[in-house]
Amino acid sequence: MKKYLRKFLLKSVFTSLLTASFSFAAFAQQPAARDFSKENARVSQDWVKDAVIYEIFERQYSQKGDFNSITKDLERLQNLGVTVLWLMPLHPIGREKAKGTVGSPYAAKDYYQINPDYGTKADLQKLVTEAHTRGMKVIIDIVANHTAWDSVMMKNPAFYTHDKSGKIIPPVPDWADVADLNYDNPELRKYMTEMLKSWIRDYDLDGFRCDVAGFVPTDFWENARTELEKIKPNIVMLAEWNSPDLLVKAFDLDYSWSLHSALTEVLQGAKPASDIRKVWEEDKAKFPRNTLHMRFSDNHDERRAIARFGEKGALAAQALAFTLDGVPLVYNGMENGDTTESGAPALFEKLPIFWQFAERRPEFPKFYKAIIDLRKNSVALRRGDLTWLKNSDESKVLTFSRKSGAEEILVAINMSNAPFFGSIETSGNFEEITPDIAAPLPPDDDKAKAKSKTNVALPVLTLDAFGYRIFRKKN
Repeated sequence: MKKYLRKFLLKSVFTSLLTASFSFAAFAQQPAARDFSKENARVSQDWVKDAVIYEIFERQYSQKGDFNSITKDLERLQNLGVTVLWLMPLHPIGREKAKGTVGSPYAAKDYYQINPDYGTKADLQKLVTEAHTRGMKVIIDIVANHTAWDSVMMKNPAFYTHDKSGKIIPPVPDWADVADLNYDNPELRKYMTEMLKSWIRDYDLDGFRCDVAGFVPTDFWENARTELEKIKPNIVMLAEWNSPDLLVKAFDLDYSWSLHSALTEVLQGAKPASDIRKVWEEDKAKFPRNTLHMRFSDNHDERRAIARFGEKGALAAQALAFTLDGVPLVYNGMENGDTTESGAPALFEKLPIFWQFAERRPEFPKFYKAIIDLRKNSVALRRGDLTWLKNSDESKVLTFSRKSGAEEILVAINMSNAPFFGSIETSGNFEEITPDIAAPLPPDDDKAKAKSKTNVALPVLTLDAFGYRIFRKKN
């Protein structure tokens, strides 16, 4: 839903600034804004901190576009290193005012039912059970802000937001295919909470990814989290939003939209690489302590990363997502170099992943296998503190370290299309552990191999265009 938020949010900011210009005196008398940076984020389970999330668009994941096709692919996902499966909305799609041929999965007709195109309740239960057997968690997408216009909930118009004339309205004019829910109504809150509880109780799910979470009151999410944990304590809640208040009690992690925007501008040459560090530091200064962000370069709202950044740039972006602090996301075929579009208008059509892209881009599956394995075997990369390091051209290159106990990992990523030869501000002896995606992996080797060079010339550093190198400090 991010694409459609930009216009709305810009308008909201402009309106707020305009209002503020006429009420400065009144504003000056108001209490200071809450400083979330002095608060702690909710404490998440270790499996959340260590997670590799894989987003699945059921309709596009296979030619059949069903749960059983995903179940059949679980062994591959397990071997890849995925630990959390996120299933995009799986409810029946409304037809009234629907966009495109198939309609948006974010226009739910009935929160209690399953899209028959995806399979049956038994099929979903089998998928969850088989995932759990392989040590993977399963979360589903919940669209709590709005429904389809032909939703079963329309039987109670009081559940919806109305304009002055009494007409039900969409949340944002651009979202003409959905109707806005009214969280001022206590009965609506009760309905939605009970619905969430039913999915945890009936399918043994491990949590939810919550669409446009900031459009729903924070206190609703906080109360819902409390109620859900009475059924299953160790769930995860992922907010599609980027706001500090959501991470104090309600959510384990959110979208790092601000950093993703900076990443896009940097890789497309509009901003220097140092802008990523700047945004990271700004977020650090305003979010609760120990906040977890989901790091990503691609999802169902965006043009594919390969289309935006090129092949090498797409790998550089994911090298950052997997080595930066937070939890990395892999989206629907990224690991095979898929370029099939998913964002609007493709969001409303049937456009399956072209899995055969792996033949043309063999470095992609090798990269994902290797980088996930590297992260899995490094506490520093999963949970370590992050320190930015200076280098001789910070307009092009990002350098930082991740440290946990005696383990220290140094990461250098060239965010530009020009080779880099320079230096990095560091000392000590390092060995290189950059995943080698050029050489083929042995077919019987379950773990990706990494290059190990005992004689590394740091602080002198060379990087190919969009190249990345990873080092471990030798004690």
